[in-house]
Amino acid sequence: MTDKSPPPSADLFGVRHTVEQVEEGHDLAPKFDSQGLIPCVTTDFASGEVLMVGMMNREALARTIETGEAHYFSRSRQQLWHKGATSGLVQKVVEMRIDDDQDCVWLRVAIPGGASCHVGYRSCFYRKVPVGAERAAGATLEFVEQEKAFDPKAVYGDAPNPTQL
Repeated sequence: MTDKSPPPSADLFGVRHTVEQVEEGHDLAPKFDSQGLIPCVTTDFASGEVLMVGMMNREALARTIETGEAHYFSRSRQQLWHKGATSGLVQKVVEMRIDDDQDCVWLRVAIPGGASCHVGYRSCFYRKVPVGAERAAGATLEFVEQEKAFDPKAVYGDAPNPTQL
């Protein structure tokens, strides 16, 4: 879904001058990768549960800061994505942090609709990968969320699935 809000302010981000300024300074000077993206880890503010990992471009990061609602850049659709604009499961940002070298964002969000995953689960991390002895025993992925929070077909209809093979 394309966001129709006005363009974000251009002066939200500082210029990266020195390591000290980036690591110890008060300026937000994010480091975007060669595709102009920065990873974003999103967790539930109340429980700390990891909900998803998404990517942001400059516009998505700026809109998130300005609106208090999570925006990402959809690599599959190559466009800005206001999380929850289609499903109604908007992520309300309670707190935003940036890591030490400012190349990763952490959003702590409230999810009034109770889910974040387009597959219908609360979290995009709804399966556990067996490791160590479990893996040696031939275990497969284990669903740690047994029930979906919503029916994706009812919410998204015939919209294309964003998962890429």
